[in-house]
Parts: sequence; structure tokens; C-alpha cells
Amino acid sequence: MSSKEIDTKNEIANSFVLEINAAAQEVIIADGERSFPDECCGFFFGKEGEERRIITHALEVVNNKEGDKRRRFEIHPSDYMKAEKFSLVNELDFLGVYHSHPNHPAIPSEHDRIVALPFFSYIIISVYEGKLADFRSYRLNEERQFEEEEVVLENKSKTI
Repeated sequence: MSSKEIDTKNEIANSFVLEINAAAQEVIIADGERSFPDECCGFFFGKEGEERRIITHALEVVNNKEGDKRRRFEIHPSDYMKAEKFSLVNELDFLGVYHSHPNHPAIPSEHDRIVALPFFSYIIISVYEGKLADFRSYRLNEERQFEEEEVVLENKSKTI
């Protein structure tokens, strides 16, 4: 782990639990494995309760990063606009962004923290040699530092 990575392994945020249904989970994992060795990225949607976010939909987005997509992802602003429209049309909450870390732990980098927005959850999946290795989520706290969120996967057979 480099000095710019944030080690949050043992700090689970008290704010939210993410429950991810099998369909959304499959979209995220398949995107990460198919995009390897590049980073994948996309959005996820569902419903938010007081302490729980239920993720029911995930949409893949093209990684628009110019240059080395193995170390970074970039989402075009028009894709955010499409995601907002998708959430309104489908009466869902736009809850966050997912991306992969190819051959790297599912721990947010300093760059991930700097570009993060306060409301969103950020799912990071670790994909080693084209196969899922880890599935985690983070959210910014009031000090703009990431805290890990508890993740409950509906389809545990698709995980590591």
C-alpha cells in the first residue's frame, strides 16, 4: 500500500449499510472483470432509508480517462446528467459511483478522496488477474475523509 492510500479496513462507518441486490452486484462485478486490466466505472441506484441504502440498479459507464486507464477512471459530465435522468424516470435515488482497482486493493486512493462528493457512496471492487477479489464501499465523513460502509451482498456466491 502506498503512502497515498487510505487504510480504512477496520473503520466501518456507522452511517449506512449498503444492501446490494444480485442484479446490481452482477453488473458491477461483470464490468470490473470484463474491463480488466483497465479500471471500470459506473453508477448505482436504489432507495435510501434512515440507515440503509438498498441498491437495485447499476449502470456501466465508459471510462473516459485519456491515457492510462489502468490507474484512473473519469466519468464524462454528460454521463452524470444521464444518470440523474435515469433516477428520475425510474423513481430511484442516485446513490453513488462504483469503480475497480485492477491488481490493487479495494481501498480508496487520495485521488479517489479528492474527487468524491459528500452524499454518494463509493463502491470499489478489487480485480486481480481478471477475477473479483474484494467488494467494498466508502463514504466521505464531515472531515472529507473516507469511512468504510458495511456491504451486504444478496448473492454471496458471486463474491470471493
